[in-house]
Amino acid sequence: MDRFVRPLLRGTTYTRLLHLWVPMLIVSVWLFVDTSTPWVPALLLVPLGLVPAVRRGEGVQARLLLTPGPEEPGISVTPSASWRDRLRTLLWLELRMALGWVTAMATVWPLMVAYELGKCGWGQAPSGVPLLDRLPANRAYVLLVPLPLLALYGAVVGLGVLVTACARGLLGPSAAERLAALEERTERLLERTRIARELHDSIGHALTVAVVQAGAARAAGDPAFTDRALDAIEETGRAALADLERVLGVLRESERPVSARPTLADADRLLESARASGAKVDAEVTGPVSAVSGPVSREGYRILQEALTNVLRHAGAVPVRVRMAVTDGTLTLEVRNPLPAPIPGPGRGSGLRGIRERAALLGGSARTGPDEGDWRVRAELPLG
Repeated sequence: MDRFVRPLLRGTTYTRLLHLWVPMLIVSVWLFVDTSTPWVPALLLVPLGLVPAVRRGEGVQARLLLTPGPEEPGISVTPSASWRDRLRTLLWLELRMALGWVTAMATVWPLMVAYELGKCGWGQAPSGVPLLDRLPANRAYVLLVPLPLLALYGAVVGLGVLVTACARGLLGPSAAERLAALEERTERLLERTRIARELHDSIGHALTVAVVQAGAARAAGDPAFTDRALDAIEETGRAALADLERVLGVLRESERPVSARPTLADADRLLESARASGAKVDAEVTGPVSAVSGPVSREGYRILQEALTNVLRHAGAVPVRVRMAVTDGTLTLEVRNPLPAPIPGPGRGSGLRGIRERAALLGGSARTGPDEGDWRVRAELPLG
């Protein structure tokens, strides 16, 4: 019983009925003009359905009245972008008007029949309704009043479900719109992954530097060294806070353009931070590395940052060789340091995985692991 009554308690049932009745308003206006040509409104829908903006209006109506509440991804609210969309919109308009006629008959007639049966049951003569005008007065007809009302219930609920299914089929996203939605969703997922890597690289680097510097200052017991360590911690912390504020800004305002992220032109900051942490960094740059722009330079900076962070985290203050080169359309980054003990397993940790993911997204490659007594991180990124 609850399942039977539930549609009567849903607002969707009545908004769908309203949506079905709307085309009949146009027909009613036309019938005041000429009752002999009720088919004219359907003919006028032909040029109307070919207007691109009409599809958007129909989509908005369908979402509001047929599927109120959560956003309905199965109904598009964009203008027609192709002739196929225009023809689908035209077919929808004609079908909507046809269903409007059916709805008018399916709702008006059961109410009239129920009314006439009630009159006959109370001993009054019928009002001249076809098929009912010869009914004799009989109180037994009162028992038949629920039957047309049940038919009305079935018609209202059934037609509402039918028009919603037709709307999803004819006003649903085209192949181009589905592809665009998929690309947009992929971009959002990539952006979330990139933000996660940004936070991991930037904040992880800052915390690693702070921990290393604090430990070295405590072990050294030298006020001058402690001052230098505090300066390095302060500088790295400020940079990390700036990165964190920028990333949180992107999360707060998804429509705002992403502000400029650090590039390889800012690599000196990383090298100085590593040197201030006690590492002996030997850097060699070949080719116009600072001129590399766009995603390659930004991701190259993050790869270098993660590689240096791993050195400080796992090996401590050890000699580090950094090689950056631009040759034959490829940016090559290599960071080597003496192997720590114990030797870390290949590819262990989210940082090394993030390096490989960054390189793969740019169509390049990255290799990490022991090499000739050193721990090596080598990434090759195509400049194209």
